[in-house]
Amino acid sequence: MSQPSPGDELWCRRFHPAKNPAARLVCLPHAGGSASFFLPVAAALSPDVDVLAIQYPGRQDRRAEQPIDDLAILADHLHGVIRRQPQLPLAFLGHSLGAALAFEVTRRLEADGLSPVRLFASGRRAPSTFRDETAHRSDATILAEVRRLSGTASALLDDEEMMRAALPALRADYKAAETYRCEPGAVVDSPITVLTGDSDPKTTLDEAKAWGQHTTGSLDLRVFTGAHFFISEQWKEVIQVLEQHFRTEGARAAG
Repeated sequence: MSQPSPGDELWCRRFHPAKNPAARLVCLPHAGGSASFFLPVAAALSPDVDVLAIQYPGRQDRRAEQPIDDLAILADHLHGVIRRQPQLPLAFLGHSLGAALAFEVTRRLEADGLSPVRLFASGRRAPSTFRDETAHRSDATILAEVRRLSGTASALLDDEEMMRAALPALRADYKAAETYRCEPGAVVDSPITVLTGDSDPKTTLDEAKAWGQHTTGSLDLRVFTGAHFFISEQWKEVIQVLEQHFRTEGARAAG
C-alpha cells in the first residue's frame, strides 16, 4: 500500500466513519452526481463496512476545480487514491458513468495484483456494447437528456442559476461517459453483479447481460422495477443485495 496523499481527501467522503470495518465499499456516482447520492448506503452499512463515496472534481465543495471529461484520466486518478487507502477487502458500486469507471479502476487495481472481491455495476450497459451518444455536444441536449432520465429534481432543472452552475460538471461527465471506449476483450477477474432497471432507456436486458463478457468470475444479474434511476427509488432492495454480499464475504473470511 502506498502512503496517503494530501489530495486524497478531496476525493473521499466517509459520511459514517467506521472505526474497525471488516470491508470497504467504494461508491462512484452517475454523470452530474455527487458523493452524497450514496448517503443511504453509508447509513445502512456502517459500522461494519467502510463506505467510501467518491466526489468528482467540479461539483459541490469541489466546484472551483476543473471537471475531468475523460474516463481514462478519471480512472487513473481514482486508482491512485484507492491504492493509498488502508487495505481491506474491497468492492465497488458504480451507477451509470460510475459503473464504467468502477470497471476501469478495477482493471488498474488488478494489474497491480489487487483484485476487488466484487463489482456492482448499476444502470450501465456492458463496456463492449456501443451506442452513438452525443448529448455532451450542447448544453440543450444535455439538459434534455437529464430531463428524460429524471436524474435531477424538476425544481433544480427549472432554476436557471443552479443549472448554469451545474453545467460544467454535467458537460464533462456526459463527455466522459459517451466517449468511453473499452479495449477489445477487456476483462476483470472480479465477479460482477449487474443491477438494472426493467425500463431503463439507457440499458437493455441484453446490454446488461453482456457484462458477463468482461469477467472471468461469475455474473449475477438483478433486475429491478424502474427506469434509469431505479436505484434511488429502490435503495432498500439494493442495500439488501449489498448486505447479502458482505454477510457472505464475512462468513467466508471467518470460516
